[in-house]
Amino acid sequence: MGGRPPYLELFLEETSLYNRIVLGTIFPDFVLDPFPHILQTWLRNCIGGFLIYFFSGFLWCFFIYYWKRNVYVPKDSIPSNKLMLLQIHATVKAMPLYCVLPTFSEYVVEHDWTRCYPRVFDVGWLAYAFHVTTYLTFVEFSIYWMHRALHDVKPLYKYLHAKHHMYNKKATLSPFAGLAFHPVDGILQAIPHLFALFLIPIHFRTHIMLLFFEVVWTTNIHDCIHAQMWPVMGAGYHTLHHTRYRYNYGHYSIWMDWMFGTLLDPMDTQHKLS
Repeated sequence: MGGRPPYLELFLEETSLYNRIVLGTIFPDFVLDPFPHILQTWLRNCIGGFLIYFFSGFLWCFFIYYWKRNVYVPKDSIPSNKLMLLQIHATVKAMPLYCVLPTFSEYVVEHDWTRCYPRVFDVGWLAYAFHVTTYLTFVEFSIYWMHRALHDVKPLYKYLHAKHHMYNKKATLSPFAGLAFHPVDGILQAIPHLFALFLIPIHFRTHIMLLFFEVVWTTNIHDCIHAQMWPVMGAGYHTLHHTRYRYNYGHYSIWMDWMFGTLLDPMDTQHKLS
């Protein structure tokens, strides 16, 4: 690999380390070595995605549906096991395609096509904090409009996003519904993370962590529990998105919906119904 700048070697060393940590515990070296680096990266992302999805999904379902049964979710609002299995099945089919996105993001970073940097001390903590804030703002803005387009553009909704909105009542939403998308839909809603790499300087490991945090976040916002953590776009807001369709397109926060007139507060709807 002679001639590559040292910082590119750091990127490759880091992704190779992730591959060894995940894949090396499952496969011996003589099985992995013949496969190209990018294929190993994709396989590692698939395994990592499945592990995070199932661990967070089963843990949270156990907590809210069994350990704290009737505390957070009324008995008649608990989704059936059959429905959750359907959501798991949809996610299992889509996960290999979802993982193309993080794999490609690592590929473009390794080939110096982005503005990523490998170490925080290359820029300092103040610049790092500014970069993360800018990155998250860009992602929030872009996901809001991508999500809204998936509703407003009829063919996109009909052929892509409607699959996720099959779950349009509290009793049909569960942590496992978080990734139950048409594969293209799931990629479109995560693709702002990739676009950000070309526009905003960002620490590489932070980008990877934020991309996989999406799996945990989507688990959380489909549990129907309104945590009232302003200005977080939590499950209470997202439940209204599923039941009302035209509100709360935001991702992590309420700001984009507030700015563009699509915010519906769960507490407001409760007051109107009471």
